[in-house]
Amino acid sequence: MRKTLLAALVLALPMTQPALAQMQVPASQAEISMGFTPVVEQSAPAVVNIYAKRIVSERVSPFMNDPFFGSIFRGQGQVRQRVSNSLGSGVILSGDGIVVSNYHVVGDATEIRVVLRDRREFNATVLLADEESDLAILQLDDAENLPHLNLRDSDGVAVGELVLAIGNPFGVGQTVSSGIVSGLARSGVGGEGGRGYFLQTDAPINPGNSGGALVDINGHLIGVNTSILTRSGGSNGIGFAIPANLVARFVEQARAGETTFQRPWAGVTGQAVDFDMAGGLGLSIPEGVILSSIHSESPFAEVGFEPGDIVVAVDEQPVNTPQEMIFRMSVAGIGQKAAVTRLRDGTRETFEVAMITPPDRPARDEATLSRRVVLAGMTVANVNPAVISEMGLPLDATGVVIMDAGPIAPRLGLQTGDILLGINGTQITQSTEVEEALRDAGRSGVIEVLRAGRRMAFRFRV
Repeated sequence: MRKTLLAALVLALPMTQPALAQMQVPASQAEISMGFTPVVEQSAPAVVNIYAKRIVSERVSPFMNDPFFGSIFRGQGQVRQRVSNSLGSGVILSGDGIVVSNYHVVGDATEIRVVLRDRREFNATVLLADEESDLAILQLDDAENLPHLNLRDSDGVAVGELVLAIGNPFGVGQTVSSGIVSGLARSGVGGEGGRGYFLQTDAPINPGNSGGALVDINGHLIGVNTSILTRSGGSNGIGFAIPANLVARFVEQARAGETTFQRPWAGVTGQAVDFDMAGGLGLSIPEGVILSSIHSESPFAEVGFEPGDIVVAVDEQPVNTPQEMIFRMSVAGIGQKAAVTRLRDGTRETFEVAMITPPDRPARDEATLSRRVVLAGMTVANVNPAVISEMGLPLDATGVVIMDAGPIAPRLGLQTGDILLGINGTQITQSTEVEEALRDAGRSGVIEVLRAGRRMAFRFRV
């Protein structure tokens, strides 16, 4: 269970949920005058500045700035590499130098330099990074006895709590801003892709604050600042932080040796129940996520879930969007069981659902085509749950998928992610059939694929 697993983390990464009774109104003029000073003195030393360098490839064309020819010759020109620098923040989570930051700060970096508040500097390496969650875990080289923050159980955070955002906005140096928690369970907002699950705060967050700390008045980390909602580029008082409970899972997996975040696979598709749907489902208020399809290998199918069922809670926490559901499953953790509450025909029932990675069965039989065929270098594989997850395919996808189009296939119009249906009229059902079908086709033929639900045909002649 999630609570048992969170308790097990205490040895490696203390998590603290302060009692609400500890949050008191200042009792004297002296306490009012001090303001947040004690909290800042406790928390700020564990917030660091991060300087990251990465090599970026770009095409240089004499027409790139021309309003007419620039669009015509887009994608053409000489490829040139340049060094890109980024500035952000991070939070030390252990004395031996485990640091959390955002993926967009350190992702794909070739060099990372971390500077502490006392001006000490460390080189750092990325242990684990995940673009979808926009989180990364770093290890500082030769670090010991560093100041660090304890994680608080973010499920105990309440709207209206006082918080501080600590980071390095605009590169001016470490800065502290104050506010309150202004919203919980924010999903489908923030981040470049509009994905994820966040705490919302009105504490000013600006560029450079990314990866910094959002702490409560006891100096415990409740979230990692990641983005703002803005039209002008400046802070408008709507900022988002990734909850500490998800950060704890990242640290756990990084310490276990994972380099990419392993999130549980539900094997289902669904959508939030809105007001219009609630009436048709006989609900007095909109709630939950209604399941539209379930894969046969899904752990939800294993315990009896069916399309049309509504998931209303995971581990006693309500879920009202698919993002909330994924977040709750991720917090539960791989290898555990989560208590999932189902609503069916007006009856609520709770089931123990296994948190698993997508099964890599049946065998994917990944194969790269040889030089003897026209699509030499293309890699194909049988579709299974693991491949569906890796390639972002529809849950009902079957057959053979192009894992890597290679150097030749794109010239014919084929793309990575296309599902092969047939070659010269021969149906393709297994990856081992592709090379043989291409050899039989010889120097010309037609390749049929399924792309984004559309059947397409591509002719080739060599």
